[in-house]
Amino acid sequence: MDFDDNQKLINSLISGEEKAYIYLLEKYHRQLNAYALTLTHEQAVAQDIVQNVFLKTWRSRKKLNPQFSIRNFLYKCVYNEFLNHYQKNKAVVLLNEKYIEYTHEVAEEIDDNIIEKMMDIVNKEIQKLPPKCQRVFILSKKEGLTNNEISDYLNISIKTVEAQITKAFSILKTKLGEKYETILFMVFGYNIGKLKGGSLHR
Repeated sequence: MDFDDNQKLINSLISGEEKAYIYLLEKYHRQLNAYALTLTHEQAVAQDIVQNVFLKTWRSRKKLNPQFSIRNFLYKCVYNEFLNHYQKNKAVVLLNEKYIEYTHEVAEEIDDNIIEKMMDIVNKEIQKLPPKCQRVFILSKKEGLTNNEISDYLNISIKTVEAQITKAFSILKTKLGEKYETILFMVFGYNIGKLKGGSLHR
């Protein structure tokens, strides 16, 4: 079965084919987790959100529409699950609504293959960052540690952590150019236009 075909994939899910569900997990779990992390900035919460989305998708699979993009559906579900989580915890007031909405719109507009290719290039540039800068960046943006946690773990000051993250984004922006700002924003939470004087959305 060609699960790369959106309609065939959804029809297979509706039929209850486990192979289709496994394909869905393998293809979208990492992307959705990265997206959820840009919304929550908490790895554990992001993982819970994505897990809930996949479980609900499977349980409600018979309601899926083969004419709609499964990818867009999953991203919308993550976004809605994120809002539900914070509404339950009465923390909606803490959200930067424009930032959240823009991230959601960006996620829907970028093609899967383009994301994969762009991420490959971004990851190669991350590997070229200065060692200390690279380590702090990965702990922050890939492992999901807070600045305080990184400070304790590496035994460096919080200001040093912030400086290294800012430096990493500055290098990546210079190396990759403006067309990669969207992917940096969507996956790593880089706030476009805010990287000035050490200001960084975190």
